Amino acid sequence: MDFAWSEEQQQFRKEVIRFAQEELNDNMIERDHNEEFFWEGWKKCAAFGIQGLPVPTEYGGSGADILTTVCGLEALGYGCRDNGLIFSINAHMWSAEIPIMMFGNAEQKDKYLRRLVNGEWVGVHAMTEPMSGSDAYSMLSRAEKKKDCYVINGSKTFITNAQNAEMVIVFANLDPSKGAAGVTGFIVDKGTPGFTISRKLHKMGLRTSPMAELAFNECEVPLTSLLGKEGGGSAIFTASMEWERICILASHLGAMQRMLETSVKYAKERKQFGQAIGNFAPISTKIADMDIRLETSRLALYKAAWLKSQGKHPLREASIAKAYVAEACIQSAMDALQIHGGYGYMTEYQIERELRDAISGKIYSGTTEIQKKIIAGFHGL
Repeated sequence: MDFAWSEEQQQFRKEVIRFAQEELNDNMIERDHNEEFFWEGWKKCAAFGIQGLPVPTEYGGSGADILTTVCGLEALGYGCRDNGLIFSINAHMWSAEIPIMMFGNAEQKDKYLRRLVNGEWVGVHAMTEPMSGSDAYSMLSRAEKKKDCYVINGSKTFITNAQNAEMVIVFANLDPSKGAAGVTGFIVDKGTPGFTISRKLHKMGLRTSPMAELAFNECEVPLTSLLGKEGGGSAIFTASMEWERICILASHLGAMQRMLETSVKYAKERKQFGQAIGNFAPISTKIADMDIRLETSRLALYKAAWLKSQGKHPLREASIAKAYVAEACIQSAMDALQIHGGYGYMTEYQIERELRDAISGKIYSGTTEIQKKIIAGFHGL
């Protein structure tokens, strides 16, 4: 395994950082306070090529390999302080673009991928329900096949990008007697009768990323809306989660690097008792711990990405990376806040927001506890 970036990847990283720092950080405190999605930033990211990184060139993407994609998203996380925007982009890429790219037919790819890549459309993935979170396949949503359509009934919750979506990949059980084997994916367009946004949700962190509940009430969709095959929903979901667990936390690496550098700078400049606070062991130890976590997180995530680039299915390694990086980012945000003291707790220093945003990493794309359950399963437990 060689994790050294090529010259092209290093140049790409620099370009992403420069773009993000110059274009994506305006009015961040105000947008966080108002739960405001940064549409201009979304469109700029699409024009730059972020949303199209993993998508083949024939559909308007750049066809980048997974390591280059991780490199770009890490750089985006370093240069952009709008973690909510980055989260929305990740959700769009891994739970809307990837399923269509991997399981969609030619007509579906042609209809959706170009619009998702160029930022014209926002895509949504609807699996979680009020009564089924980690136990996703116990869903109550149902689909019934009729002569010329499917009829979907059910509700979904914690749906990222819901308010902005032009299309949603929704999972419903077509044959409950088969359990998980009956779960099926469907593409439902905005404006389809019976499909509504039932309630906007408000979050502790990632406040610039919209979230809502969805309702499907006798929602009729054409037979052509089927994604993949009947009963193939679990394969779609598993493939999506494998990509997501590897890539969605790449931006956390960039944020951890930024928090480390910010904390080092503050520790050198802030004077107490006649000297820089970085000279005191409790502060310098926190700095060292932040660095250790960052490098360990990189190794875990890069390994999972490398294995996938080799054609493997690194479910175990992806879960290890997801569990470790999520926890490490939270602890580093805590350390950054503590190093900054009272100033870290204040909104203007933008450290407290990093902590609020990081906490969600323990929950989305499978909780830390679920990742550890998956890992333990590889040991026969």
